[in-house]
Amino acid sequence: MKRQLSAGNAVLGQRLQDVSATLESGQLTAICGPNGAGKSTLLSALAGLEALDSGQVLLDGRLLAELPPKERAQRLGYLPQSGETAWDIAVRSVVALGRLPHGGLGDDTVDAALGELSLETLADRPISTLSGGEKARALLARVFAGEPEWILADEPLAALDLAHQLALIASLKARAAGGAGVVIVLHDLALAMNHADRVVVLDRGRVAADGAPEEALSARILNDVWGVQGRWIGEEGARALVVDPVV
Repeated sequence: MKRQLSAGNAVLGQRLQDVSATLESGQLTAICGPNGAGKSTLLSALAGLEALDSGQVLLDGRLLAELPPKERAQRLGYLPQSGETAWDIAVRSVVALGRLPHGGLGDDTVDAALGELSLETLADRPISTLSGGEKARALLARVFAGEPEWILADEPLAALDLAHQLALIASLKARAAGGAGVVIVLHDLALAMNHADRVVVLDRGRVAADGAPEEALSARILNDVWGVQGRWIGEEGARALVVDPVV
């Protein structure tokens, strides 16, 4: 059964202006847009971390704000753009925090999350000793360990090298194929074009496009939203964006 997470006529200051989108499980949805478009704000609103001025966020038809905190924590996994840890603890302990909404049970799940993100050899190291990319993977492993129905990640690929970007996007797609809803903020439009099932484009707090990648990231949208003349080359799944020089 498809699950849904939706924002309806969401307004939050100048950051979100009447934003409506219904997201479905089993898909990887990318939220794209220029700097300041409202991408992170929308993601945190979908996670229930931003109180809207008006509008609503629904999880399977229920008001997200009215769900018990424990149920919300079990069903939604959120990764902020710049995750911080309050204590300098071992990576394994950081990942195990993802099990707290479930009573802390699930050592096998923690081990699986560590393995999925290639963190086995780092499991006993203090989180402070990791590189930026390693730390980003550890924090996402914490989300994975919670086995949420929805994974909401704000620029999860930003600190990663190319190989880890591709490995992580494959993991996220596998989660979606397994039935989870995956929603990520992306600045890399080529990754969105080649790997997302759906793209929501925001511009100045409004939805400028919403649909399949080839529609939402068309040459017209690139021009209207990003102000660039661009075109896609290559075959499906391996497209590259060519942008004409600004004169």
